[in-house]
Amino acid sequence: MKKPSDLRHEKTASAGDLPFLAAVVLLAAYGVVCVYSASSYNAEVQYGDALYFFKKQLVGFLIGLAAMVGVSFVPYKKFRRWGIPALLLSLALLALVFIPGVGRSNYGATRWIGLGPVTIQPSELAKYGFVLFTAGYFAKDPARMRGFLGVLPVLGAGLSICVLIMLEPNMSVTMCVGAVMVGMIFLGGASWKSLAAICIPVLFAVPALILAEPYRLQRLSAFMDPWASPQEEGYQLIQSLYALGNGNLFGVGLFHSRQKYRFLPFSESDFILSVIGEETGFFGVLLLFAVIGFVIWRGFRIANRCDNFYGYMLVSGIMLAFAVQSALNALVVSGCIPPTGLPLPLISAGNTSLIVTMAGMGVVYGVSRHTESRKIHRI
Repeated sequence: MKKPSDLRHEKTASAGDLPFLAAVVLLAAYGVVCVYSASSYNAEVQYGDALYFFKKQLVGFLIGLAAMVGVSFVPYKKFRRWGIPALLLSLALLALVFIPGVGRSNYGATRWIGLGPVTIQPSELAKYGFVLFTAGYFAKDPARMRGFLGVLPVLGAGLSICVLIMLEPNMSVTMCVGAVMVGMIFLGGASWKSLAAICIPVLFAVPALILAEPYRLQRLSAFMDPWASPQEEGYQLIQSLYALGNGNLFGVGLFHSRQKYRFLPFSESDFILSVIGEETGFFGVLLLFAVIGFVIWRGFRIANRCDNFYGYMLVSGIMLAFAVQSALNALVVSGCIPPTGLPLPLISAGNTSLIVTMAGMGVVYGVSRHTESRKIHRI
């Protein structure tokens, strides 16, 4: 018979990593506020409703919260059988965007599937479909990662997703998936020879992809000298830098950004960090990324503490996707790498990204719950 103290310890342990959960919810809730601030003027002009984007983001936050809580109660080992179906579904959804009448285009890119008034961005789902497949594949036989042939199925899956995303076109998400692929292969214990055989061709492929499309060359040129074309390719980066510079150390105050008044394109989505920097200043952005860094640290801590290789790879892949996308968005907004469309996860407007990311964080939290619970049972 268990003592009351044992029951209390077991209940506490099964609660999982609550600081991680709280930080994720805090970021997503803060994102809803930021979306309202960055989008209210554009929403009023375009839709006659200043709350248009805010209401969509709030709905996404509530659905994402429900998904995160629900997924966290699923024993994570059950996801192993979902690896191949998740990969096939990801590839099918990515292919659907090219079917006339199904795919939706915007600003010259076809990245969405239209279901009546609802749109879905398959590339956001594909990142996590790839993670599910890779974690299950490597966990089935970890020794296969030591040889290059054993890594080939993961390379094939990752490159297939990258090719379909590149055709949309969406180079930023392609880079994100590619980085997650290389990161998971590294964390899984692949040899340096295998990593070199993967990374060297990738390094040559990036400039080739840039040269293949004129608009990418234009973006690269704008990155090198945005003031050479201040009304064209360099416009967005210049406006972003104006916003960050105007924020100074402490910002102009929440809801008081000037660049959001249709000076900065995509101020509520890809470049929302610029508005945050203008309104909260350097220290506000520093605090935001301190919380993001805390989430990443706790996530990899959960992976490291998991005594199951599948759980380790699953959590590592999810956290890699979150970390890489957060870093790329910050680098783009600050002008450190060429401009490319990529949302800041949990913060930017976009329900597909928000819901899927929160669901992924629910998986991570679920691993922490089941890992801590097993530790107490063994004690």
